[in-house]
Amino acid sequence: MIGALRSAVLAGAMMTASAGAAETTHTVLSFAQLDGWAEDDHAAALSTFLNTCDQFNDPDWRSLCAMAREATPETARGFFELLFRPVLIEDGQDALFTGYFEPELEGARFPSSRFRYPVYKMPPEARASNPWLERRQILTSGVMDNRGLEIAWVDDPVELFFLQIQGSGRIRLPDGQTVRVGYGGANGHPYRSIGVELVRRGVYSAHQVSAQVIKNWVRRNPEAGTELLYHNPSYVFFRELRHLPSDLGPVGAMNRSVTPLRSIAVDPAYTPLGAPVWVEKNGAGLMRRLMVAQDTGSAIKGAQRADIFFGTGDAAGQAAGTLRDPGRMVVLLPIQRAYALLPDGY
Repeated sequence: MIGALRSAVLAGAMMTASAGAAETTHTVLSFAQLDGWAEDDHAAALSTFLNTCDQFNDPDWRSLCAMAREATPETARGFFELLFRPVLIEDGQDALFTGYFEPELEGARFPSSRFRYPVYKMPPEARASNPWLERRQILTSGVMDNRGLEIAWVDDPVELFFLQIQGSGRIRLPDGQTVRVGYGGANGHPYRSIGVELVRRGVYSAHQVSAQVIKNWVRRNPEAGTELLYHNPSYVFFRELRHLPSDLGPVGAMNRSVTPLRSIAVDPAYTPLGAPVWVEKNGAGLMRRLMVAQDTGSAIKGAQRADIFFGTGDAAGQAAGTLRDPGRMVVLLPIQRAYALLPDGY
């Protein structure tokens, strides 16, 4: 997966605890009921769908994947309308869209006075023990020292912390080369939102919290900022992605690159990974487009919860970092599966 923890900084500051296990409902819609459906670029959605549809094991989905390979850009809309039905899946919780991205950090293969903060691979004892040590112990006890676990060193511990939240990124080396890293495991402790902690302390109100606001506060208050980062006991390790082309996005939960503004992270308890999902995001930057569920995240829980992948770099990070919008998501399911979900079947 790209990030076990991303979006928890923002969503965690705003979301309240679930009011219990509400009944899940399924409503089959028509394509005419999807706002903006006819105006979308269905060919782009088809291309994203094809990127992961060969991962399906179910015969219904595999047959759809085979037919998708025969579709053309001109027939893409017809492919979806002929073989799928839109299903609104609801669990009693309001819809929430957040965003994630692939950050870029400055770093080096070897430590120096500038590059002092290591990006670690997962040690074998952490993989064997769940949970393992907490963040503070990992960074202060010396347990990681002199073991060759460093992939690279970066120049900013705050950016490294947020790299762990996103779960993947690019590290730009002084010679112009780039190291791609992806999620390699975690220490097994639950994520504790530092945004929520700042709100609890009265430093900010919930609507003020964003990734950039948190970064700025930590940098202005280095000692208290370090302690704030330790407030989160979770720690994410990485693996180097040596063969991932630079023009492709990071690898998602389906072990394929995700596509900017076409891939989303979902809760697979409600939405099958690989399924097309119609996104109606309200708020600033209204969005109406067909995306594909190709990733997951521990903060992404619920039938109407999605994290939209915005791309790589600072601009993508700024767009993703403030996104916290309502709306509606509708899953496209194979026809027979869609109607089988209704209480009386067909």
